[in-house]
Amino acid sequence: MIRSSLRGRLRWLIILVMVAVLLPLAVLSFQRTMQEVNELSDGRLAQSARTLQVLIGEEGAEALDGGDQDDKLMPIEVPEAPAVQRHRYSFESEVGFQVFDTSGRSIMATANLAALPPPGAGDANFRDIDAGGYRWRLFTLRDETHGVVIRTGERYDSRHDILRALWFDHALSLLIGLPLLGLLVGWAVKRGLRPLESLTDALGSRALGSREPIVLEQAPLELQPVLDALNGQLQRLADALEREHRFSADVAHELRTPLASIMLNIESATATGDPDEAATSLAGARHNVAALARRVEQLLVLARLESGAALEQRRSIDLVGVAIDVIEELTPVIAECGAELGFIHDSQAAWVLGHEAALGALLRNLIENAMRHVPVGGQVQLSLSQDARFTTIEVADDGPGIPLERRAAVFARFHREATGRGEGYGLGLSIVQRAAELHGASIDLLDSPFGRGLRVKVSIPRSS
Repeated sequence: MIRSSLRGRLRWLIILVMVAVLLPLAVLSFQRTMQEVNELSDGRLAQSARTLQVLIGEEGAEALDGGDQDDKLMPIEVPEAPAVQRHRYSFESEVGFQVFDTSGRSIMATANLAALPPPGAGDANFRDIDAGGYRWRLFTLRDETHGVVIRTGERYDSRHDILRALWFDHALSLLIGLPLLGLLVGWAVKRGLRPLESLTDALGSRALGSREPIVLEQAPLELQPVLDALNGQLQRLADALEREHRFSADVAHELRTPLASIMLNIESATATGDPDEAATSLAGARHNVAALARRVEQLLVLARLESGAALEQRRSIDLVGVAIDVIEELTPVIAECGAELGFIHDSQAAWVLGHEAALGALLRNLIENAMRHVPVGGQVQLSLSQDARFTTIEVADDGPGIPLERRAAVFARFHREATGRGEGYGLGLSIVQRAAELHGASIDLLDSPFGRGLRVKVSIPRSS
C-alpha cells in the first residue's frame, strides 16, 4: 500500500473538490449560454421578418409581383470592399428570406432559399429543415393585411461557430486554469502546513529530558490543542523518567548498607566454628533481611504514590476501619518500642472518598514515625474527627519534637532527625506528604498537647 503525504492528500482533495464544483458549473453555464444564443438568433430571425414586413408595407404583394423568375431572386453576397474588415459572423450566405403571396406563389427570395417550397398552412413560427446540404432555422410570418407570407432563414453554421467558440473558451479556461490552480493549491497547502514543519523541527532539536514546553509563534488555532496535549504528554514523560531515575537511585542508596550487613553476617556464620557465634550471626542476618524487606516495601509504596497510580479508583472508605487494621499490623513494632498508643475517634465510622492503600500508608508512616521518636514508656495518640468540611487525622507524641525552623525540611526524601531511635529510612513523611496530595489534604506540624513532642495534623476535604 502506497503511503501518501498529508500535503499531497490535501492538494488532491482540494483539486478534486474544485473540479467537482467547477465542471458542473461550466456545463450549466455553457447550456445557459447556448440557450441565450439560440433565443437571440431566433429573435434576430423574427426581427428580420418584421423588418421585411415594414418595407413591403402598403405596396403589398401586387406591387412586388412582376417580371420573370430571375427578377425575383435577390443577391446574397455583397462585393468585398478592401477598406472594410468583415466579421467572422457576417457572411450573408448563411441568412436568407422568401416572400410569398397568400396562394403560395414566390414573389421574392434570396438565391440560397429560392428552392424551398412555400410554407404549409400548419407550419409553426419556427422550424428546422435540411436544404442544400445545410441545416436551416426558419421563421414564418403571415401578414394577412398585406397578403404576403414572409419566411426568413439562418443556417446553423453561425450557431455552430458560436458553439465551437464557447467550447474553446470554456475548455481553455479549464485546461489552463486547473494545472495552474493545482500549482497554487500545492503552494498554499505547503505554506499552510508550515507550522507542522516547525513542530517537527522543534521536536527534533529538543534535548532529552527537557521540561521546556514547545512554543510555536503564531501557531494556528487548530494546532494549539495538539501543542497543549503534546506538552502535557512530554511533561508526564519527563516526570515518569525522573521518577524512574530517582527510584533507581533510592534503591541503590537504601539497599547497599543492609545488603552489605547481610553478607557480613553470612560470611561470619560460615567462617566461624563456634555454634553460638554462628547462631548470633544468622540471627543478625535475619534481622537485616527483615529490615531490608521493610525498606523495599516502603520504597515501592513511595514509588506508587509518586506515580499517582493507586491500587483502585477512589471510593468511600471507612477511615476508622483502616486505622484499626494499621494498628493491628503494627502491633509488633509498638510492642518493640515500649510506647503506649491511644486511639480516639468521634464515631464508629469516618467515611472519606479516597484510595485505601494510600490512606493506609499515610496512617502507618505517621504512627511509625511517632513511635521511633518517643522514649520507652512514652505515649502516642491517634485521633480521628469529622466536621462539615474536613475529616481530620492527628498523631501526637511526647517525644523531643522538631524545632519550628526545621519542620519544613522533614518532608524531604531521606531526611532523618538525629533524635530518632532505631534505623530510620528518611522516607516516612515523604510518603505521608504524597498520600495527602493524592487526596487534596493539607498537613500541619504543630506542638503536641502533651507539653512536648510533635503533633501532625492532616485535614482531608469531605468533598475530595
